[in-house]
This record gives sequence, structure tokens and C-alpha cells, in this order.
Amino acid sequence: MMIRETSQRMRGRPREFDPDDAVESAMGVFWTSGYHATSLPELLEATNLSRGSLYAAFGDKHGLFLRALDRYIADSLTRLDADLDPRKDVLDGIRACLARYVERTSGAGAKRGCLIVATAMELGSQDVEVEQRIRRFFKAMEARLTTALERAKSERRLADEVEPSTVARLIMCLLEGMRVVSKTNADRSSSQAVVQTLLDRFVR
Repeated sequence: MMIRETSQRMRGRPREFDPDDAVESAMGVFWTSGYHATSLPELLEATNLSRGSLYAAFGDKHGLFLRALDRYIADSLTRLDADLDPRKDVLDGIRACLARYVERTSGAGAKRGCLIVATAMELGSQDVEVEQRIRRFFKAMEARLTTALERAKSERRLADEVEPSTVARLIMCLLEGMRVVSKTNADRSSSQAVVQTLLDRFVR
């Protein structure tokens, strides 16, 4: 949906904007710099909005940040759902999920880390709205992994002693931990070795 700007704009800039595009642009700035280090002028430049238009559409910097965090969370869960699609072979799906995290923690953007983890460390104990969103994300991630592992166990493809919910939490902690480590040591071979060790431990 396009929103028409009502404030005075610099000549040559469009009078309408797509809020989704603005959120996407802002998400990149917050992801790179963090919440506190991101300035309003940086957001205005990235979104190509005037101060009045940004406030009218999102309330304030915090409101825009929440929208950006919501977008990041939704995108993350969409990718996870694609990996763990029940129409796919369940272990192939789990491997795809793990491989995607290996790629994200060893590619060109590895040092950027994870917006969710970075936000949890920066704001998690100070901002109730942020804390609730992050808690819901991790709960949703763990639930999806648990469902996939339960399916794998029902197909007798996991070791007998495997408890799906416990392993789901272990995988979740491993994946998010990889995002933290990659900010200073983006080593693909090490990440692949860790993932393979995990699979060897639990898969028949």
C-alpha cells in the first residue's frame, strides 16, 4: 500500500512511498548499527522520508524499529518453514536448515550477525515490547524444530535416546550461537564440522 506524504518535501523526491520498502531499508540500518547507534538522520536517508512522514507512518524511531524487527522475524520464520516443509524429507529439511545457517555464518555478510540476537543483547532486558517479540520468535523456532524432530523420530530415523524437544533447543542454541561467533570468526569449515558432529550424534 502506498502512502501519500503530507509534509513539505525536497524537490525531486516522490510524494508517495511504500511503507514496506521503508521498513526494509530501516531494517538494514538497524541490523548493521544496532538500535541505539542508529540515528534519525541515518533512517531518513535510508528510507528517503522526511521527518514528518516517518513520524506519521511509524510514530517514532522505536515504532519503526519494531516494524523492522517484526519483518526480520517474519522473514526468518518463513525461511525456516521452507526448510522444514512437511512435504519434504524431514532429515533433508533439517540438513537444509543447518546448511543455510552455515552459509549465513561464513559468507560475505557473516560479520553482520543476527538482528534478533543483537537486539536481545542490546534491548532484551530494557524493552518489554522487544522482549516479547524475541521470546515469541525463539518459542516459534523451537516449536518448528521440535515438530520436525518428532516426525523424524516417528519414522525411526533418530537414535532411540533422542528427545525431540531437547534436541530442538540444542539446535536452536547452536544456530544462534553460530551467528554470534561468526561476527569475529567466520570459519565455514569449523561451522560445518560442528553441524556434522551434531547430526552424527542424533541421526541413525
